[in-house]
Amino acid sequence: MSKEKNYKLLQGNEACVEGALAAGMKFFAGYPITPSTEIAEISAQKLPKIGGKFVQMEDEISSMAAIIGGSLAGLKSMTATSGPGFSLMQENFGYACITETPCVVVNVQRGGPSTGLPTSPAQGEIMQAKWGTHGDHPVIALTPNSVQETYELTIKAFNLAEKYRTPVILLMDETVGHMREKMMVKDASEIEIINRKKPTCKPEDYVPFKADEDMIPPMASFGEGYRYHVTGLTHAESGFATNGSNDIASSFLERIVNKVEKNIDDFSYYENYKMDDAEIAIVAFGGVSRAAMQAIDNMREAGMKVGMFRPITMWPVLEKQISELGSKVKEIYVAEENLGMYYYEVDRIAGKKCPVKKINKVNGAATTPQEIVDAVKGGK
Repeated sequence: MSKEKNYKLLQGNEACVEGALAAGMKFFAGYPITPSTEIAEISAQKLPKIGGKFVQMEDEISSMAAIIGGSLAGLKSMTATSGPGFSLMQENFGYACITETPCVVVNVQRGGPSTGLPTSPAQGEIMQAKWGTHGDHPVIALTPNSVQETYELTIKAFNLAEKYRTPVILLMDETVGHMREKMMVKDASEIEIINRKKPTCKPEDYVPFKADEDMIPPMASFGEGYRYHVTGLTHAESGFATNGSNDIASSFLERIVNKVEKNIDDFSYYENYKMDDAEIAIVAFGGVSRAAMQAIDNMREAGMKVGMFRPITMWPVLEKQISELGSKVKEIYVAEENLGMYYYEVDRIAGKKCPVKKINKVNGAATTPQEIVDAVKGGK
């Protein structure tokens, strides 16, 4: 422990809770499931000490419903899960999208389908994070690759949820969730905190889903005297169902998607590693990106001009940056612990500019630097 900085040796899942508390989380509802269980355990220990509430729910369906309710009542709310639990949350995740309810969903990924690989490294929910719930809907998903970044991205996840009135996914993986590293816990004065925009009108003048010019409506908390209707039906500004109005339905759906998609520059987080002169790019994220960095160092020593583009914002996809990447290098390899989920996005965006190839692993073991080196040298 440093006298000047508050350093701790923490697990990624522990760092997630530290970040959530720093961001102002006051309510957690969840059901324990590996490899995310520590997030629930530590939240249960720490929330009561600061006046917050923890509830272990009977399943992940109710967990997602509970954090929506907690947020509507004014509390910054979070849940955590993995694999099958994330699947169970999807209908209520869509409810959070359509009701514009800010909350954070942590998904510490595992292999699937079904029970799959409960405690093994995998990145099995990349596409589910984007398309898991039905219909068009807004999605922000952030992916850390270290304990420190898990802490910081959890804070950003809460800030983005509050700013854009939408659920935000922290898309971790088992490698990051269970690794231990030295991490600096920031002083409160060093942390930017964003809170939801509140109404300034009289309660009787409040129109709950009337958006400002930024496409985001002010949000009153239940119990503050602002009465309004919340429904999973497509609704008008009043909160009540559109009753068959096609124009209202389309403008509403376009607005809740565009408030995220049109502001992607506000949260386009990514890292370039040794890309200045790179002729070959490895796209990797989460735990796999750590193996990719070592692989790149090894290939650089052998005289190969290889670099890494690491998306931190997974969704919305970083179209502009990936397109520029395709114009800069001779070939791209996408390394991920699934059978090619993010590869298809990279190939869609950059595939007409240069060859895009896969490096995949789904056997429950972590990707090694040598496997990446062998794949690139072999030109697979």
